[in-house]
Amino acid sequence: MTLKDATHLRPWRAIQRRPTRKIRVGSVEVGGDAPITVQSMTNTLTADAAATIDQVRQLEEAGCDIVRVSCPDEASTAALSTIVKAAKVPIVADIHFHYRRAIEAAQAGAACLRINPGNIGSADRVREVIQAARDHGCSIRIGVNAGSLERELLERYGEPCPQAMVDSAMSHARILQDHDFHEYKISVKASDAFMMVAAYQMLSEQLDCPLHLGVTEAGAARSGTVKSSIGLGSLLWAGIGDTIRVSLAADPVEEVKVGFDILKSLGLRHRGVNIIACPSCARQGFDVIATVTALEERLAHVSTPMSLSIMGCVVNGPGEALLTDVGFTGGGKGAGMVYLAGKADHKLDNTAMVDHIVQLVEARAAQIDAESAAALQAAE
Repeated sequence: MTLKDATHLRPWRAIQRRPTRKIRVGSVEVGGDAPITVQSMTNTLTADAAATIDQVRQLEEAGCDIVRVSCPDEASTAALSTIVKAAKVPIVADIHFHYRRAIEAAQAGAACLRINPGNIGSADRVREVIQAARDHGCSIRIGVNAGSLERELLERYGEPCPQAMVDSAMSHARILQDHDFHEYKISVKASDAFMMVAAYQMLSEQLDCPLHLGVTEAGAARSGTVKSSIGLGSLLWAGIGDTIRVSLAADPVEEVKVGFDILKSLGLRHRGVNIIACPSCARQGFDVIATVTALEERLAHVSTPMSLSIMGCVVNGPGEALLTDVGFTGGGKGAGMVYLAGKADHKLDNTAMVDHIVQLVEARAAQIDAESAAALQAAE
């Protein structure tokens, strides 16, 4: 038995997910024992179907499981059918206030409607939206935001707070339940990570529906990544959360990358190459930072889950290599050692390092894919 196989000896790594009921967002399962999904949202004009489809495809290539598009007007829902047909992933229609847009989106093939039942209007309008979702196989996300809570809740609590967000979510959930509609998930998002975490913790104790996690309006790429990692990571570590969206003022593709990195760091989902690298110091036998930057770019196309260690010297390098599929540890005289499956395999000149490591990773990925396909075929 190798160290790499001994995961059962590390129970402190196991995250026990909160039991939830499973729903479907188109072809994707959310909740229950389904993998935690990663979502993002287009920022193109939805009425511009071509531009929106192009961005959806970029998100698909990044691994996005579910894509949301905003539907603020009739032109947007008119374009939705074309977008849905071109997409390989389920499309969620983001609806605010206009109940007719929700009905049109359901008719156009949206897999899910993101709404607040409380701001759709009268009871009759809510009933029509729920019936449209039922007729067209849509799920619903109740999306509560700290920045748009109902006036009566703000008057009751004085300001946005976790309890107010949970009260809003529960009241909206009751509306769906009263109509015998149970294909829904809930989000209680805030730009304040503390408020968001507290709200989800409270809500998770009251309902068994899937929870959509997010720190809304988290900020620019770097600061938003940090804030989202703290908020989402805290909840996921506690087993709370069934689908996530990282909200960044950046290219939506970056949201997907960060989302997978968060899940990858917690061992909850694995996609692509997990690069383990030292921060570099005077002991480094090569330029670690430049090498890792080049490898991240060159290996971005690899979706197969695997690990790669790039270490500057022999202090920690061999130990890290024991647990990775491919490893490189810097040595002396312009060369280092390549490790395959945790074992020292051959020396490699630093000047050929990047190209050679890319070849090794691609070969290992192909091998893993072939083994997975064979195992699946044998199981059938």
